[in-house]
Amino acid sequence: GQLFLHVVSTVKGSKMICIILVAGHAVLLEREIVNDTSGNYLDLVNVPKALLPARPGKSLKDGERILDCWWQALKRLLQEDRQQFSDVYLVTNAHKYKHYERWATANEFPVSNIVNDGSTNSENSLGAIADLELAIRSKKIVDDIMVVAGDMLFDHNFNIGQVIDFFRLKKGDLAIYYDLEEGESTETRGIVEVDYNTGKITRFLEKPKPHETSSRLASPVFYCLRRSSLPLVSQYSDAFKSPKDRAFGHFMSWLVKNTAVYGMKLPTRFQLIGQIHLEDYVKWIEFFSKKDASQQRYEPFTSRVYARVGLMGNPSDQFGGKSIALSIKNFWAEVTITASSKLKLSLHPLNDPTEFGSLSDLFGISRREGYLGGLRLMQATCKKFYQYCAENGIALARKNFTLNYETNIPRQVGLAGSSAIITATLKCLMQFFNLTDMDISKKVQPKFALAVETDELFIQAGLMDRVIQVYQGLVFMDFRTEEYDSMNVNLLPPLWLSYLADPSDSGRIHSGMKERYSSGEKLVVDSMKVFADYTDRGRAALEEGDHEEFVSLMNLNFDLRRKLYTDKKLGEQNLRMVEIGRKYGSATKFPGSGGAIVGVCLDPEKKYQMMQEMRAEGFVCCDLQPYDPNSETG
Repeated sequence: GQLFLHVVSTVKGSKMICIILVAGHAVLLEREIVNDTSGNYLDLVNVPKALLPARPGKSLKDGERILDCWWQALKRLLQEDRQQFSDVYLVTNAHKYKHYERWATANEFPVSNIVNDGSTNSENSLGAIADLELAIRSKKIVDDIMVVAGDMLFDHNFNIGQVIDFFRLKKGDLAIYYDLEEGESTETRGIVEVDYNTGKITRFLEKPKPHETSSRLASPVFYCLRRSSLPLVSQYSDAFKSPKDRAFGHFMSWLVKNTAVYGMKLPTRFQLIGQIHLEDYVKWIEFFSKKDASQQRYEPFTSRVYARVGLMGNPSDQFGGKSIALSIKNFWAEVTITASSKLKLSLHPLNDPTEFGSLSDLFGISRREGYLGGLRLMQATCKKFYQYCAENGIALARKNFTLNYETNIPRQVGLAGSSAIITATLKCLMQFFNLTDMDISKKVQPKFALAVETDELFIQAGLMDRVIQVYQGLVFMDFRTEEYDSMNVNLLPPLWLSYLADPSDSGRIHSGMKERYSSGEKLVVDSMKVFADYTDRGRAALEEGDHEEFVSLMNLNFDLRRKLYTDKKLGEQNLRMVEIGRKYGSATKFPGSGGAIVGVCLDPEKKYQMMQEMRAEGFVCCDLQPYDPNSETG
């Protein structure tokens, strides 16, 4: 996070130049407009492709043209920070030059920034790369550049500033890509193959046949090139003289073999209109118009994430160990996201109180529940989400939202209430911005949630809570290999839970353990290995239906933890719940960091008597309901 902020802040002085290419001579669409007999397109005759309407039902007099869309987006950046984005050039041909000159004077675009390549038809055209090289040479450009095709339809659902920020984070050039629509052929697009570990483009294929690649990632003419790569433009243009070979797709296919090119996914799609029929042009502008309208409508989305109990292995999840954990339906956190004009995080009336009956009331609530409700969790998740997307080449749509949350997870008893809100918020943000597990993988999501707590909120925590809340159900976890295996919840014996009615901060029980482990303290290091062994044996016991062995291992797990942390750290009330449980022959252990006890009592009558005694001493008890993600009813 500090790296991202540092890089973005220190590159403000370096310039970025944009070059818009509109010099092509494709005549298919222009010819069909001239020959059309419907009378609907008379005002479009001889109009350059980039100056055609961007949306249906718009006349040229008052409607937005395709080039207007690019210019408005770029002009915003020029106005916001001219040091970051300094100039825009337009490369056209001699045949259409006058049209663009008139457009420039009407739209506050400097006429001196229009470059005329001198070509009048396809026979004497230079080709896209030669046009780019002409602009670089004639305008003496020595800065990083962004290059786009000006006759390319797109929706307004992204921020060019995010593209520039990501480009400056990387030591390489940048190609934009997006997901093809279902059924759309790869033979109409440049297609990229991306290494998701590095973010680099490994292959660029110009209009490949379906059997030539499994990728569905299309790359439009929208690239950022470092100043150090500008000589490669001249080198390629000198080596390849044919206008066909000078197409951008062929250049990019060559470039990725000669230098590092990163990819960035945008939440939009693009459509060049140079080589399409009039009928297709009409369909595409209607498509983008409908997409604009659909982005303004968004049905509220709610994500529910369940509390968890650690059944075996914890707390070795913080130290490369192994664990078995279970999602429970008894307790959950829900986050709801809705579209809104401004970004708003809503206070929860109980968990984020701002009004109190008296100073005494404020004192009592603060003593019991602390000062930290769910608002900070949602805010930290949003901040980390934006940062993650910026650093990993995921551009986010230009839209705002409101977040609300609800939870019934008891606070400060180690049932992962904080991480449930964080994980639910992450799922809402991914859904709202149309991100999938391909964009933020399932293995990354637990690490993301953990980083929100450790990096942003400075909460001591391990991976177990976040893994189980992303995967859900009953999961065996090996944190050294990052292998997470779902298990059948029906293998479990009946489980019960008891927790403190007036708990303390559950994070305190972990205090100091990381330092002891990092220093190589033998007891701690050896204990983590034993926890992992208990977990392996616990999994085998469940799979073999040996509940007595599983009960024995749960007790051993707690006894080792008690030795490791000492009674003083574990707390008198926690130990009292363990004592009552074992009095009735029940397995007992911490499900998390403290404040609650999870157990198995194989004798129903004894379990009833145990719960009666627990309640008599002021503890809260309940039977646990495992959550099964594979069941229709959970």
